[in-house]
Amino acid sequence: MRHVFLIALFALLLTTTSKAQTATGFGFKAGLNYNANGNYFDSVSENAKHPDRNIGYHFGLFGKVGNKIYFKPEAVFTSTKSDYDDGTFKMQKIDVPMLIGAKVIGPLSVFGGPSFQFILDSEFDNISINNIENDFSVGLNFGIGLNLKKIGIDIRYERGFNNNEATFLNNNINNINDRLDTRPDQLILSLSFIL
Repeated sequence: MRHVFLIALFALLLTTTSKAQTATGFGFKAGLNYNANGNYFDSVSENAKHPDRNIGYHFGLFGKVGNKIYFKPEAVFTSTKSDYDDGTFKMQKIDVPMLIGAKVIGPLSVFGGPSFQFILDSEFDNISINNIENDFSVGLNFGIGLNLKKIGIDIRYERGFNNNEATFLNNNINNINDRLDTRPDQLILSLSFIL
């Protein structure tokens, strides 16, 4: 799976250095996430505890090739946070969406595609979690964008495809493992600038 991540980064580099006539360019983006990671299961009760949504942030680079139909790879650092009754889960990751978009009316476009996610760091109530099932996972991004010359704004939804559980020792109960699904579920608002 890490090979797919490296291929995605390579595609982003090719896009940003491409001199093709259809190249729109590359640039920077940043914004806010309204996110919730997956359900939390403590060992005492098998009932799922749903997270409260929180505001996170992201920033990174993107490339864009094409005009009416375009390819837009991105490489973005993302920080998320979810609150549960038993504590707070924080996660930092690199997201690499590979988006295909189409202009629909004037500066308005729609887009979608897979998002490759590589988890850098995660913690639950200040306890580092090192045993997430998969550091690498795949999700889906889709949304709408408004592009005015060099400035763009978009809103999108992101969802992980499969469960990606982390297990960790609960401090309050000895030798009992709690489980947390780290799959993202978020609305993402981004502001971008093409160089």
